[in-house]
Amino acid sequence: MGTQGAHIVWDWNGTLFHDVDAVVAASNAAFAEIGLGPISVAQYRELYCVPIPKFYERLMGRTPTAGEWLTMDGVFQRHYAEHRDGCGLTEGVEELLAGWRGTGRSQSLLSMYGHEELVPLVRGFGIEPLFALVEGRLGPSGVSKAEAMTRHLGALAEVPASRVVVIGDAADDAVAARAAGAEAVLYTGGSHGRASLEAMGVPVVDSLAEAVVEAERLLG
Repeated sequence: MGTQGAHIVWDWNGTLFHDVDAVVAASNAAFAEIGLGPISVAQYRELYCVPIPKFYERLMGRTPTAGEWLTMDGVFQRHYAEHRDGCGLTEGVEELLAGWRGTGRSQSLLSMYGHEELVPLVRGFGIEPLFALVEGRLGPSGVSKAEAMTRHLGALAEVPASRVVVIGDAADDAVAARAAGAEAVLYTGGSHGRASLEAMGVPVVDSLAEAVVEAERLLG
């Protein structure tokens, strides 16, 4: 069939947007709020999982109380907003997006980052016109990405799920792709370490250029 009609759904945080250092700094600020010590990027990647309260449970040895969750989430969001401005796109993103679009194929962006924060950020990098659709989270934190992915692909009515590859940095990107009937490729430069990504049973790559090559192979 070839890759005509092929579609990539890109993740944002940790994938197109290289913000892992900001995420870990904001996480450490949240941990400090309830007396937990800081962790490194490597430790974060080893422990991180969704839903986020489960990640906190791994660190605390118990489930955080509702009050602790609200406190940590508020501190995280505030510190992430401060650190985010120092982050940029992952190396080569503009060329990869333009190259995929330039061959007549389509792509979109689905993130669990708040929609009202996401859109201006994407627009600010000048890449919004390269996407058929840009969607962030509209509900509260903790919404399932699998549900969001199914809705996202539904909005792209002309794109069958069998012609879609999801490229992201987290295990839940593979879960979401599977739930929607799409393929997935996972990238090691974001929130998860290689071991937890490989456990998902999908291709795992160390660069977004490799991810696009894998997408072409899967859709070929």
